[in-house]
Amino acid sequence: MNLSRRGFIGALGVGLAGLTAPAAFASVRTSPPPRLLAAAQAALDRHGAMIRHRDVVGLVDFAAPSGTPRFQIVDLENGRTLANLLVAHGRGSDPGNTGFLQRFSNHPGSHASSPGSYLVSDTYMGKYGRSRRLIGLDPDNDRALARAIVIHRADYVSHGMAETSGRVGRSLGCFTVANADITTALAMLGPGRLLFAAR
Repeated sequence: MNLSRRGFIGALGVGLAGLTAPAAFASVRTSPPPRLLAAAQAALDRHGAMIRHRDVVGLVDFAAPSGTPRFQIVDLENGRTLANLLVAHGRGSDPGNTGFLQRFSNHPGSHASSPGSYLVSDTYMGKYGRSRRLIGLDPDNDRALARAIVIHRADYVSHGMAETSGRVGRSLGCFTVANADITTALAMLGPGRLLFAAR
């Protein structure tokens, strides 16, 4: 390949910009997984008026390992992924701490993740700082509010841990993101929007 000096410097600049970009945007994909996007769009149709804002959705691909950015925030108007975030699954979903979700549960005390459609609700200050409540809209996750399944940040989810271990820590069923990513998650996925999780 033939690169001029100017082209080489430009390419180097783009590469360095990627290294210094905020963690939440370090590996932004151009489009979400088609199967997950189709399922989320079907969920929007199914839940109709429950979802006030239908411009942006959160998609969590629990088929992917926890060490990869599997929580995508997607602009539905153009299908573009706005952010890729790390997210934990519940320890009850991965008893061996393999980094792969093994099973779902909706039962209180299971400490497991639940699949399906969630209505993103209000923000509150909790043990982990600013967090956002979730209301489960499907039979598989309709106990989310009672189980206190929320979006929050924690030290056990970090980009450093993902790089060194290939996985992040486990939650008690919450959608836990890295400390560096909570502002992005809460700003982009506001109340009245859909969070959809599947495997």
